[in-house]
This record gives sequence, structure tokens and C-alpha cells, in this order.
Amino acid sequence: MRDCSTNRAGFDRVLMAVAATFLTVSATSALAAQSTTPRASAAELAIDAAVPRPEPANVPPPTVGDFKMDSTASVPDASKVTDKPAEPAPAAKAAEPKPAEIVTTPAANDAATAAPPAATATAPAPPAEPAKEPVKVSTVAPADQPVADRLRDMLGAKSLRFFDRKNERAAVEKFYSARDYAPQWTQAGKLTDSGKGVIARLKDAAAEGLNPTDYPAPDFAAAASPDQLAEAELKLTASMLDYARQAQSGRMHWSQVAGDIQYPEHPTDPAEVLANISTAKDASVALDGYNPPHKPYKELKAKLAELRGQGDGPMIHISEGPALAFKAATKKQPAVTPEDPRVPQLRAKLGITENADDTRYDAKVAAAVRKFQEGADLKPTGVLDDRTVKAINSPKRDRQIDIVLVNLERLRWLPRQLGAASLGNAYVILNVPDFTLKVMQNGAPVWTTRVVTGKPGKHATPMLTETMKFITVNPTWNVPPSIIYNEYLPALQQDPTVLDRMGLRLERRRDGSIHISQPPGEANALGRIRFNFPNKFLVYQHDTPDKHLFAKEERAFSHGCMRVQNPDQYASTLLNIVMPNERYSPEKIRSMYGRSEIDLKFPTPIPVNITYQTAFVDDAGKLQIRKDIYGRDAGMIALLKNGRSKDLEVMVSHAQPNYSRPRDALPPGVNFASDNTFSSGPSFFERLFGGPSTMTPPAPVGRRPQQRFTR
Repeated sequence: MRDCSTNRAGFDRVLMAVAATFLTVSATSALAAQSTTPRASAAELAIDAAVPRPEPANVPPPTVGDFKMDSTASVPDASKVTDKPAEPAPAAKAAEPKPAEIVTTPAANDAATAAPPAATATAPAPPAEPAKEPVKVSTVAPADQPVADRLRDMLGAKSLRFFDRKNERAAVEKFYSARDYAPQWTQAGKLTDSGKGVIARLKDAAAEGLNPTDYPAPDFAAAASPDQLAEAELKLTASMLDYARQAQSGRMHWSQVAGDIQYPEHPTDPAEVLANISTAKDASVALDGYNPPHKPYKELKAKLAELRGQGDGPMIHISEGPALAFKAATKKQPAVTPEDPRVPQLRAKLGITENADDTRYDAKVAAAVRKFQEGADLKPTGVLDDRTVKAINSPKRDRQIDIVLVNLERLRWLPRQLGAASLGNAYVILNVPDFTLKVMQNGAPVWTTRVVTGKPGKHATPMLTETMKFITVNPTWNVPPSIIYNEYLPALQQDPTVLDRMGLRLERRRDGSIHISQPPGEANALGRIRFNFPNKFLVYQHDTPDKHLFAKEERAFSHGCMRVQNPDQYASTLLNIVMPNERYSPEKIRSMYGRSEIDLKFPTPIPVNITYQTAFVDDAGKLQIRKDIYGRDAGMIALLKNGRSKDLEVMVSHAQPNYSRPRDALPPGVNFASDNTFSSGPSFFERLFGGPSTMTPPAPVGRRPQQRFTR
């Protein structure tokens, strides 16, 4: 039997030799493929000869005909070529290579065969052109482009010719730049509806009490070239901005008139004006909106039209004729009421609505003529003579019209919002020449009273707008520095005991200034109630022990503060507006009278507007003219007529008096309120309107300190 184990062992050795030889050949072939030097070793050749290999395939080399172009392939865009590695050509997958082909085909030939497709895939693309910025398409119509080009040039180089205010020039440049400098007021050389509306409003400026010559409207019909159209465009824009600014804030700044006027500034924003007018459906109405919205302004404007004979009806002209005189009835003869066909026209001209068609020159007509004569500097006889007829038919700029014009101007200084919106637009308005005070709410008067105002000259009541913050019952009178240094200290030089006899306390402060006060009581100069609206002029409204002055027609007797006839009613009216649930009454206010100060603070302050209206329309719709007690009308008329125009809009600074310490030493025998030489209590302003200090002023010798309560 054959020894299988011996044969198996031999067979295993043969397999191991073959495997070793195969691994050696494989490793050698791999190294040979990477090496550029031919194998010349005898050992290597012997190994190669020992390994059986198949015969090489007799395949002819490829020709050009063996390669076929793919007609369905798309040529890639050079700009979209990426850095991806080239994929093998589809032809490489047509036939799988045989092992013999892999072994016997030199590596160099393989590389050469694969080179053409690889070269085609990785061919460098031509350089891409740099991206260009998108061309901005003009929004200007072709017909307006020449004007737009000229506007661009003018605003860049000549804007100072049209706009002398820096903020307006910047707003105009931004406005036209945003619209590619397209004209606003014309299209294809023709006026737009917006342009027509603005020009119509400028030409009607006289109806608002403004001067039309201050807002010239260019003649677009005469503008035949782009240069002329562009210049007319900017001129109209400048006139529109001037109109809006002066319609809202006035032709003159209030500081041009006097140093005792202070109203909040409310200038226009030129960018807002341009945006508003350019987008409005009716540019004329939008531009008119910059005039005051107040009822007093609108009523006075209507009266201006009547004075000019430009009311809703035709212009009224009184014909010349015989003199008409009314004679009242006596015991011996009846009243004389001559008839004349001119009387109905006279009634209409003078605003007499009762018996409008009556031809009799009766007592009412005669009274109206007499009142007109007083206002026209004529002898008030009540007789319609030739001079009176001529005055009634006088030119447009007569005295009454001038008075109305300056009063319209003063109304422009007031805030656009007169009252507190959260309180039904409640506010207080005091008219100095009329000596009346009104509490307004929801557009109607709630309460009215008489007042006493400041004397003409240095004691004139100032014009201002502030907010009333609280009411003081049983106030201490802290004498204003102007009264101390101008009146009381000179009086002390004559009589060192005068303050003691008046019940006044004298203190010297550490800085050398003098403070004088009067404790609460019936004889206090402020009476029982003070109404506080802190302001730089240190004025306020208050009660008074001198009630007899309210019976006089002209009541300019104070040092600048305003005395109220019925302060308890005034206080309850205001408190019921700000605190309606508290149910204040005049009786409740009077029950607080005593020796201790009581502050009633308002949760919401009420605006106080102190005005100077010598011309206004009363509740019956009639024009009222009052005496110019401070001479403000004459000064303003002169300023408005002098032609300085825009110069009047500049604020003027005024020096304020400084009351720091007495110029002269106090005479011997002056009695101070306490044994202390100096007082370091609150300042005058803090004593008057309250402040951070809570110190109680020292009481007079022999008296207990006064208590102060706040509610």
C-alpha cells in the first residue's frame, strides 16, 4: 500500500514552494512597474522563467478608426469648468481587460492609451471676464431728462442761490437725489397738478395775513429751455419752503418784539414739508395745513377778508351822499331815523345782521358807525359823513387791517396744540388787552372771569405758554426781586419801619441778597389762592384783597402777575377737570382757608397761554378791537413793513436784570425777621414754585412757624 503521508508531505512542500514563488513574483512585478530601470538580475530572470505564463494575445495596436466621437455630448461652458478630477471615458468600460493583457501590456503604453481622454477632460478653460456692475436704469422720463441733468448740476454747484438755510438745502438735495433729479412741478415742460396747487396757494398768501411778495412764483410758461425749467423748479421749491415755515412759525420771531415773550419753538422740518407736499392729493390743501389750526385764527382770518371786501359776497362799496345822523327821541319829538338806500350796504359792511334790508339809519347803525370811527381815529359822532364814508371805503392796508395782520402773526407763535389732549384739550387762555381769562375744554369756553394785568412799561405782563402744575391755598407772598430792589429797598431808605407796618418779613441771605415775604392771611397781597405755572419771568395768577379794581374797564395795575376776580371758582373749575372724582366746589375751596399753606397738585398739568390779542372775534362772531396798552401793535406793524423779510425770523437775545444784592447799604433801624444775621433758606424760585428744598422759612419773632400741606 502506498504511503499517503509521505506523498502528502511532498505535495505540501510543492504547494508551499509555488505559493512562495507566486508571492515573490507578485511583489517583484509591483516593484518593476514602479521602477524605470530594467530587471537585469539572473535570479530575477530564473524566477520569471520558473513561473508558467499564458501566451500573449496577438492584438494589433489601436488605430484612429477605433475611436468614435459622442455626438450627443454637450460642450461644457468654460466659465462653469470646475476642478473635479476627470472621469474615465465610456470606452474604457466597453470590454473588460484580460489578465494576459494586463500583464503583457507595458505600463507606458497604458498611460499613452489613456492620455488622450484625460487631456480632453482637463484642458484649461479660457479666463472668465470680470463681472460688470449692473447698469442703473434711470426712472426719469426721457422728456424730463435734460431738466433732471440741469437740476443735478445746479444743486451740486449753485444751491446757495436758492436755499440760504443749511437744513433746507440739505433736504432739497436729498429729495431730488432720491428721485434721480426728476422735476416735481413739471412733466415734459408742463405744470403738474401739484405745481399748480402750490402756485395757487402762494398767490393767495395775503388771505392768511402773509405777504405774497415774500413767496414769488416763477413763470413756467416763459421757461423754454432745460436751464430755465430747472431754475424755475428750484425757485418754486424755495418759495414753498418759505411759505410753510412762515405760515407755521410766523414772519418774525417773537424775540424781535420784546424781551418778555417766550413761546415754545415749533419750526417746520423741510424734509417733512417736501415729502408731504409731493405726495399729497391736493398740494394746495396740504400747504395750507401749515397755517394755525386754532379757531381764533380761522375766525380772525375771515374778518380780514371782510375788512378787505373779499368776503363770500361781492365787494361792498358805500356811495357818497348826504350826511346821516340819528337823533334819539325826546319828550317833545320822536326819534329821527333818516332813510337812505345806502343803509343796507352799511349794515352789511359793519356786520349788522339784524334787519339787514332796513333802510333806516337807526340807533344800532349809528352805534356801529360810532364804534368804527373810534377805531379809525375819527371823532366818534355816530354821523355818517364824507370822511367816515371814505374811511369805510379805505384802501386795503388801513389801520384795522394792519391790526388784524399783527394779531394773526401773534397767533402763529402759539403752540399748535393749545391744551392737554388727555383732558379734552383743556387749557387756560388769558388775553392781556381784553383783561379776561377763559378756561377752555373740547373747543368751548367752560368758565370766564375778569383779571387785572401788569402796568405798561417794565411791569408789563409777559406773553408765554407754560403748564399749571398746582394750586396753593393760603400762600406766602415771596416778594419778587424786581419789587424788592426797585421799590421796597428804596422805601426802606425813607422809612426803616415801612415793612413792619405792612406785615412783611425781611431776611438777608449769605450771598448778600435780600428776601422779603408776607405770611398767609386775609391781608396777604396774593389773597387766599395762588395758581402756579413755573416760568422764567416769575409771574403767576392769584387772588387779591383789592377787589374794587375789577369794576374798571381797563385793568392794567399789577407788577406783572395776574389777579383773578373769582379765584375759588377758578380753582374748583380746574380741579374738576384734572380730578373729576374729587368733586371740588367753591365752598370746598373756601373751607381750606387758614394760616397754613396747602398745595393741591394736578395729576396732569394744564397748559396756560398768555396772549396779547388786540383784535379777536367774540362769542357772537363780531370783530373786537382793544386798546394797544403795551404799544406792541405799532412796533410789529413797523417791523413787517420795513421789508427785512427773513431777517425778522432770527432770534434776538435780551439781557435780563440781575438782582443779586442791594446797591446801597440798608439804613440803621431796619428790623430783620429773626435774630440770625443770615438766612440760607430756599431760593426765591423755590419759595415761589417749590423745589428740592423742604426747609421751612424762619417765622417772625413771636410767631409760630407756618405749616405746609400737600394734597
